Amino acid sequence: MRSALKAGALGTFIGMIPVLGIVLTGSLAVYFYRRKTGSYPPVAAGARLGAAAGVVLFALNAILIIPIIMLHAQKESIDSLAQLAQRLGIDTASPQFQATVNDLFTPSGLAKSFVVALVLTSVGGALCALVMRQRPRS
Repeated sequence: MRSALKAGALGTFIGMIPVLGIVLTGSLAVYFYRRKTGSYPPVAAGARLGAAAGVVLFALNAILIIPIIMLHAQKESIDSLAQLAQRLGIDTASPQFQATVNDLFTPSGLAKSFVVALVLTSVGGALCALVMRQRPRS
């Protein structure tokens, strides 16, 4: 569980890399587990470790977003997110970007981000466990 907590906490920063950062969060959980125990987890256990890291990642992000929703500060947050996206070279005038950002600060957007975080971190954990497992020696 400590491995998932560490990976989820680091994942809040790594998650700034779209999609790949979330997958890496699940991989980090397996890596931390491997370092702590010295054993290679099976792929299913890697997926569970990744999912646990995804829950931590979502919870930490939700702690930041829920007060924004409750205090009705969505407009200011959306504007600052759009400014950041413009600095990164993203077309913020597109309707798809506007819809995605507006949906992010709603309860249904939080539910969608939970499912995405859970699935992608599970995939990352399973892939890392698959790659890190010991090869039989011949």
